[in-house]
Amino acid sequence: MPNQKYKKAVKESNTNMPVNKNRALNFIVFFIVILSLLNIFLFFYDTYLSRDGGNEPLLRLDGKSSNDFLSMGNITMLAMKVPAVDDKGNGLSTYLVVEVMPGSGRTLVDIDNLLFWADTQQNIRTARRVAANITGMDINKYDFVYSIYANATVIGGESAGAAIAIATIAALENRRLNESVMITGTVNHDGSIGPVGEIIAKAKAAKQSGSKLFLVPLLQSRDVVYETSQHCEKFGSNDICTIEQVPRKISVTNQSGIEVLEVGSVQEAIKYFLT
Repeated sequence: MPNQKYKKAVKESNTNMPVNKNRALNFIVFFIVILSLLNIFLFFYDTYLSRDGGNEPLLRLDGKSSNDFLSMGNITMLAMKVPAVDDKGNGLSTYLVVEVMPGSGRTLVDIDNLLFWADTQQNIRTARRVAANITGMDINKYDFVYSIYANATVIGGESAGAAIAIATIAALENRRLNESVMITGTVNHDGSIGPVGEIIAKAKAAKQSGSKLFLVPLLQSRDVVYETSQHCEKFGSNDICTIEQVPRKISVTNQSGIEVLEVGSVQEAIKYFLT
């Protein structure tokens, strides 16, 4: 009899094993599904729902807190201060926000208050290729979201090319940017940085934003201004006067109060940004 009871217990135990395995497997699948749904919810919440009516980015764009960088799972979001000039010729500081996540190479651009939209689009395409060359990463495996926030109408987008490339590199490598550095300059396909205008106005904007170092293209740490003067000559009893434009070389550092450094390429400039 004891042997029969033992055999019966073993038989019942073997009969229940598939049921227990199925329950364990179902629990594991359920747990994975819940984690996936939670991750999707957190992504959409952080990217969209947590913004103030969709008008303000998730990051705190004050240049003084660690909230200008966010890394969650496979998603990286960072903000970078970029100098610009408004439609009245005044320098101002804008914010470039870059979001990178696993994907298929798609790019979304969300830019308000910006003129010369086509120039900005082309700069983003060039900056992405430069970032891919420098990092050696396949950007076709990532999706990118670029946003620029400005409090006024900003003229042009070409001068943000170098900044876009640097921010893209930092986002791909999941690295923070040095908040005390700003840069202006176009970006070329080989990573070289091209000249821009309104250097002094942008340098003053960088200074006002709290930056300590302002990077500019080669030969643009000094600028030329034209001062108006009146020159008069006497012809007989009459004075003949003309208005002349007299060139004068000036130091951007002296005019703006911020340290200015020339850089020739994104590769050279990025070492001042990555921390």
